[in-house]
Amino acid sequence: MRKLHAIPLGMVAAGAATFGYASLIERNWFHLRRLEVPVLPPGRPSIKVLHLSDVHLTPGRKRLARWIRTLDELEPDLVVNTGDNISHREVIGPLLDALGPLLDRPGVFVYGSNDLYSPVLKNPLRYLWRTSQADYRRRQRLPDLPYRELGAALTAAGWLDLNNRIGRLKAGGLDVEFGGIDDSHVNRDRYDRIAGPVDPQADLHVGVMHSPEPRNLDRFAADGYDLLLAGHTHGGQVCAPFYGALATNCGIDRSRAKGLHRHNGAWLHVSAGLGTSPTAPFRFCCPPEASLLTLVPRTS
Repeated sequence: MRKLHAIPLGMVAAGAATFGYASLIERNWFHLRRLEVPVLPPGRPSIKVLHLSDVHLTPGRKRLARWIRTLDELEPDLVVNTGDNISHREVIGPLLDALGPLLDRPGVFVYGSNDLYSPVLKNPLRYLWRTSQADYRRRQRLPDLPYRELGAALTAAGWLDLNNRIGRLKAGGLDVEFGGIDDSHVNRDRYDRIAGPVDPQADLHVGVMHSPEPRNLDRFAADGYDLLLAGHTHGGQVCAPFYGALATNCGIDRSRAKGLHRHNGAWLHVSAGLGTSPTAPFRFCCPPEASLLTLVPRTS
């Protein structure tokens, strides 16, 4: 009888230990992913792009804020922020302080759904069979987070607002053309506003979005964008060893939930992101990350 009781007790202890690791250790085990992307025309100088996504900042996440501030030491030529920066009304100041000197560098941004809507408690197991997109449509509530103040602060620092917009700036000696869309996860993407072939006079063409929905990836690639940057998936957030992400919470396949991939001739980088929703504060086999992409000339 004692042995029979020991089995469920052992399972409970193992589950508690796993949750403790996922919420207290791995969630705060920040990584820098370094990748080289052969995307530039021959003869152009290489540049460094810092890709930030899914910070989900709340007032208590001081370790995360401090780590983000150290990223300026990488001396990126360009910062691309693919949304979901905040998860609380009172963190615009702490976020700007965390970004710190990065705001003095060329940068661009789009919104994610969690820049607009505060988190709502839900069963995370639902992500295994459906996305959370329907939740926003069903609630039909107005945005309750200060996303406009966030956008105003970033544009005041000199970053380009790419929410359903085209933009252009110099980065590392290159003329870079950008196309960006607002978050498709809450039906705010309007690709038709930016549709059309890229300018062949630019050295590089970058498509920026929060959620890597294939229908938008297809259009960016068809219009000639060289590099596509997205976040949203959290890399799956909870992954199984030797299997990978259990879900992506969008239309992209599990095998491309994070990292560098090809999409219809373009390069696609999906960031696993730096944070989590405060209602699901854990990561497993998928540590939080920022990415430093070194863009180099193509070999052919």
